Amino acid sequence: MDPAVGDPAAGGPGARGAVGPAPDAVLFDRDGTLIVDVPYNGDPERVVPLPGAEEAVALLRSRGIPVGVVSNQSGVARGLLTRRQVDAVRQRVEGLLGPFGVWAVCPHGPDDGCGCRKPAPGLVLAACAKLGARPSRTVVIGDIGSDMAAARAAGARGVLVPTPVTLPEEIAAAPRTAPDLMTAVRVALGVPSSGSSWSSSSLSSDRAVDRGGAR
Repeated sequence: MDPAVGDPAAGGPGARGAVGPAPDAVLFDRDGTLIVDVPYNGDPERVVPLPGAEEAVALLRSRGIPVGVVSNQSGVARGLLTRRQVDAVRQRVEGLLGPFGVWAVCPHGPDDGCGCRKPAPGLVLAACAKLGARPSRTVVIGDIGSDMAAARAAGARGVLVPTPVTLPEEIAAAPRTAPDLMTAVRVALGVPSSGSSWSSSSLSSDRAVDRGGAR
């Protein structure tokens, strides 16, 4: 089954290197990146943007960079969420942060063998196709290793914004890190910042953590 795909300045300290020229598109993980991660949330009233999310997305829009969301939502497969609830949360996010050019959502569970669930590349590739963006010129911003692995598998570039759930090895393996979302966006835009060149390390396995609270 294919993923559900719908329409709907200065660098900060702590970033590890800039991505390069302005990207074709920037794709965000949803839970733990744009909004507070509430496990299996289907209630729009529980949607809370993370600090700086509105400003970070607005900066991209002001530069004419298309934005999208790529999100694992295995609560659907587990019977904990309906697609209608996922869509209601999407509408709430857009009400708070503004419209996104694409929402690519995987409703499958970790054992379903789909090609869309991160760390597989399906969501990223589907979002790029919808936006008319080249994967090689697309940046994926997320908070865990599977976000970075999906970016790499799709041929895109990743920027990790660590949170308390991010494993140390995921931080070490990330091609780029940023201390917050605004810095990650500036890195995506190619604003120079201190740090190393692209890392050649990679993640070879998925974590048993699914954004949206799946464990």
